[in-house]
Amino acid sequence: MFDHMGFDVADFERSAAFYDAALAPLGVSRLYAVPKEYTGGIDVVGYGAQRPQFWISGGGGTSGKLHVCFAAGSRAQVDAFYEAAMKAGGRDNGPPGLRPHYHEHYYGAFVLDPDGFNVEAVCHAPA
Repeated sequence: MFDHMGFDVADFERSAAFYDAALAPLGVSRLYAVPKEYTGGIDVVGYGAQRPQFWISGGGGTSGKLHVCFAAGSRAQVDAFYEAAMKAGGRDNGPPGLRPHYHEHYYGAFVLDPDGFNVEAVCHAPA
């Protein structure tokens, strides 16, 4: 349904370092930086596996609540995402595990990013 999404972060360098580390276990990396002449001098980068689909920008932060979930190919990837995100400064918001109230095989992990946004990785496959 979505082609891409993005939001502003309060501290671009801190958030970029967090997402570089947290998304690596999912096969997602920083693929593109928009030249600053097109952004009014604001840092903007896009992450993805084949093309940028998740964007952050240093526009001063986004207010309110935000939840973003990344697909994982295995439960081991969910575990690795959680470990990498925590080591990169994330805060626990739900350790890896089954969430059967969503469905029988829903295996997810939740962390709060540097701005306090709820970032999740999920695998829908059976163990």
